[in-house]
Amino acid sequence: MTTTTENALNQVDIAAVATLVQTIQNRPEAAQTTWAASVSWNGAFASEARVRDFDPIASDEPSGLGGGDTAPNPVEQLLGALGNCLAVGYAANATLAGIVIRDLRIDLDGDLDLHTFLGLADGHAGFSAIRAAVHLDTDADAEAIAELHRKVAATSPVGHTLRSAIPVQITPA
Repeated sequence: MTTTTENALNQVDIAAVATLVQTIQNRPEAAQTTWAASVSWNGAFASEARVRDFDPIASDEPSGLGGGDTAPNPVEQLLGALGNCLAVGYAANATLAGIVIRDLRIDLDGDLDLHTFLGLADGHAGFSAIRAAVHLDTDADAEAIAELHRKVAATSPVGHTLRSAIPVQITPA
């Protein structure tokens, strides 16, 4: 459902986004943010992540991988995180471009070889490829849609994180 009012398009609060942009333009250091999560193990392959004051986000492995199949597993959540990040990017960038989104769905899948995860081989344990198919229902012309796709792909924080080697430090506390 799309809402268009004087202060909102695609249900995006344009004034709030403009305030954030102005704040960062005036104080560039305000753009540097830190995000956090805390994960607790619940036994077997089940765990839950706590983020800010939201309900816990459950995680488990499918029964075929030895889990209880009570929740999405971490790699499924990673795909979901990318899709959610892309959805934010489409909403924000379409709104800035004056494009009305009637409907948006992003289908994601990825290829993962379990050899390294299971200790059967050395090598890359993560996805070897991820695909995102964007289904966008809008009246915008093909050129505007192509520019929207380009801009979203170029600015997605989760997409950038997945495409780039970044330092990950795992230490006992």
